[in-house]
Amino acid sequence: MSVMKSYDVIGVGNALVDQEFKVTDEFLARHKIEKSIMTLLDEPQQQLLLSELHKEFKLEKRVGGGSAANSLVAFSQFGGKAFYCCKVANDDDGNFYQADLERAGVNTHLVKQDNDGHTGKCVVMVTPDAERTMCTFLGITIDFSNEELEPAVVADSQYLYIEGYLATSEIARSAVREAREVAEKNGTKIALTFSDSSMVKYFKEGLDEFLTQGVDILFCNQEEAEIYTGVEGLEPAMSALLDVAKQVVITRGKEGAIIGTHEHRIQVPGFKVKAIDTNGAGDMFAGAYLFGITQGLTPAQAGTLASRSAAEVVSNYGPRLSTDTQQQILEELNLAEQVSA
Repeated sequence: MSVMKSYDVIGVGNALVDQEFKVTDEFLARHKIEKSIMTLLDEPQQQLLLSELHKEFKLEKRVGGGSAANSLVAFSQFGGKAFYCCKVANDDDGNFYQADLERAGVNTHLVKQDNDGHTGKCVVMVTPDAERTMCTFLGITIDFSNEELEPAVVADSQYLYIEGYLATSEIARSAVREAREVAEKNGTKIALTFSDSSMVKYFKEGLDEFLTQGVDILFCNQEEAEIYTGVEGLEPAMSALLDVAKQVVITRGKEGAIIGTHEHRIQVPGFKVKAIDTNGAGDMFAGAYLFGITQGLTPAQAGTLASRSAAEVVSNYGPRLSTDTQQQILEELNLAEQVSA
């Protein structure tokens, strides 16, 4: 007999305020910025980059961000019950971030840190081919720890969702260990996203730690899957990842996605759109997929919802969609009645 829980998903991850710019490949090359991945910067480095950006380009959008946060905002706007554990400073960006989560309906017991720290910021640079490149100053979120966890909420949620970016910090990995222990004791399933190929390239040991006891769902793209497993090809990488996850969801951009278990493979269709900005596509996919699964949709239905939602995100600037747009997607796919039943 299943136990009714108060939340569908509780996420743990970074709290970042995104600043997004349209840039050129020449700008990235000139400033020796590795394209299409996330690079960590200290605050002076990021301020210097922002100074250079403002000389040539205009700020397109300022929005709350962070991989898991983007997923939970999408999840909540579809109609799910979400909670987020994160850390911000007592500054303008921290106030902005808290208000952003509240508007999206994501619950949190956020306590602003009254100290000299700063809320984390991510500079997102989008090139004409729609690829996103990120340079992140983690700020106070680098000290995300057990203190920011809400163990009672972990126990009272269907899923614990872990952001791969937390692999960069020992104290964050310790918090993830505690969250996992609470989840396992209370029947809370565990989902993990690799978040970015840079995590797989440079922080694989941290991700290994997250996967030591396995997870129920693992989200990644094909490049991340191949780098992590050290094998080439979609099916070999899928098979290797199924050693550490009961279900693996590998996104493939415009080709859709593949959902794998030991018994089955489900091909998820892609949706043709004019790509403008790939920032947040994977986050949207994970949030929409988790919403579908927790609301009783089949993996194929949840995958289709996720693929369609991710396509909509890449056809707009920024990592998020409006609540109205997400509800329209549910109607378009004839899923609105099923998830509200």
